[in-house]
Amino acid sequence: MSQAGVVRSLMPGIVAMAVVITASNILVGYPINNWLTWGHFSFPITFFIIDLINRRLGAERARKVAYVGFAVAVVLSFWLATPRIAAASGSAFIVGQLTNIGIFDRLRHKNWWHAPLISSSIASTVDTVIFYSIAFAGTGLPWVSWSIGDYAVKLISALFLILPYFVITKRLWANGPANSSPAV
Repeated sequence: MSQAGVVRSLMPGIVAMAVVITASNILVGYPINNWLTWGHFSFPITFFIIDLINRRLGAERARKVAYVGFAVAVVLSFWLATPRIAAASGSAFIVGQLTNIGIFDRLRHKNWWHAPLISSSIASTVDTVIFYSIAFAGTGLPWVSWSIGDYAVKLISALFLILPYFVITKRLWANGPANSSPAV
């Protein structure tokens, strides 16, 4: 595939990541209660997106999407959210996504659900701890309960996104490249 083809194949993932991260960074500032903010419901989609890219295009390209999505989202978040949220988000996102990509890649040949579920669950732990300790520690806000609520939403989302992951990877990409078809 040519360089232009590679960029074209990665662009939807990059745009999706930047939109979801930026929206999540804005929405995290709007609490629902002492356990949840609106940002908790959008961010788990980033793990779903990167898992699809990792399965279809491989770990190297998934890392490229993570790096570029990270850069775009941090710039947008500094502009649209607070600098502290942007710094926390950028730090948590890149470490969490690289963790996710690495674990997914090691598990890609196991049963179809192992890689996305296990990698997203572990990466969610990493992301949650980093984000909340940087973004809200010392602010007087209920960040510990928010982090627990966020982690619970991420785990529930990982479970619920298994079915769409299966449908996309097994049904829609049935004739795609070697990376695309999960083991059953």
